[in-house]
Amino acid sequence: MAHGAAWNSGGIESRYAWVRLAAAIGLSTIGSVGMWSVVVILPAVQAEFGTDRAGASLPYTLVMLGFVGGSVLMGRLADRFGVAVPVFAGTISLGVGYAVTAAAPTMWVFALASGVFIGLFGASAVFSPLVADTSRWFDRNRGIAVALCASGNYLAGAVWPPILQALVAAEGWRTAQLVVGAVCVVAMLPLALVLRRPVPAEAPRTASAAAARARAEARPLGLAPNTLQGLLIVAALGCCVAMSMPQVHIVAYCVDLGYGPARGAEMLALMLGFGIVSRLASGLIMDRIGGLATLLLGSLLQAFALALYLPFDGLAALYLVSATFGLFQGGIVPSYAFIVREYFPSGQAGTRVGIAISATLAGMALGGWLSGAMFDLTGSYRAAVLNGLAWNALNVAIVAWLLRRAVAEPRLAPA
Repeated sequence: MAHGAAWNSGGIESRYAWVRLAAAIGLSTIGSVGMWSVVVILPAVQAEFGTDRAGASLPYTLVMLGFVGGSVLMGRLADRFGVAVPVFAGTISLGVGYAVTAAAPTMWVFALASGVFIGLFGASAVFSPLVADTSRWFDRNRGIAVALCASGNYLAGAVWPPILQALVAAEGWRTAQLVVGAVCVVAMLPLALVLRRPVPAEAPRTASAAAARARAEARPLGLAPNTLQGLLIVAALGCCVAMSMPQVHIVAYCVDLGYGPARGAEMLALMLGFGIVSRLASGLIMDRIGGLATLLLGSLLQAFALALYLPFDGLAALYLVSATFGLFQGGIVPSYAFIVREYFPSGQAGTRVGIAISATLAGMALGGWLSGAMFDLTGSYRAAVLNGLAWNALNVAIVAWLLRRAVAEPRLAPA
């Protein structure tokens, strides 16, 4: 289909595709509240239920575990029925989840409702399924479109925490949960209606081009499809174990250095803000050099920024290093979605992007725990930084090997 015709027909690269992308960003920004709300209300929930810090952290752990499993589940639903189905289901689940947690009589009810309704069936529906769906509506501008969609997650981290904190301070955490649930349902359902159109058919190919594409997808980069998927999973674990060290522990690190938690929170916000810039820039880069090359570049830059935490611990230096880290790492996660669309059939995008994104989330969870464990063992974050660099090196090795195959054997890469 010609791009001029597509513009008018609502197909790939059309005006409707951009409207659809805007709706996806809105859905992700609103629905990703599920990843941040538990963190914000944790002190109030801990005080009311009289539990220890580990017990109060259980809801967040279950939300993240649910998010990991839900990304794959919702991706499969999107591949089979279209992305509107998991988004509608996720919206209702978020509304139910926030209502149930608002009325929770015990910490266990609160934690389980958070994990199942907010994590597994809720927030997971508005990240990787939307990223995968967006990738199917663009070809020339796929990189920037995927990056824009993936930025909704970071936008949620910038927008929701201050709103939630103000709600908790004014009305209490239970009322805050009810308000969030109502906002999700009221705001997300109309946006979900925008996504009802089916994915457009790909442009017709010549017989030789179609055969070449089929051969490339049957043996992407000369590998079995599941072998390539497995390598991407390990690579995603590696880069995100490294990524998690500053993101999860910067506040605690500032407290240890005597700067206080407020400074650490500011550094985290700075990191996420520059992460949005990084995601958008990486999208433009992906459209020019491809997903594997962009991922390798981002991983190398992330290693450089992470290493800067070793020699610098002054207050001004930490602000600068945190901004640099955010600027260098934000484009890594969207690269996996782009790579999946380069090397796997379009009809598998939801499932395979979901698996790749789940691996990044698992890496964040594992890395956060490993960094804490190493701090407990050594009394310093130096070992945690070195551990992150080692995992980052694993990512670099895998991605460099895949990129070498793509460059050496271009016939193995899809057109």
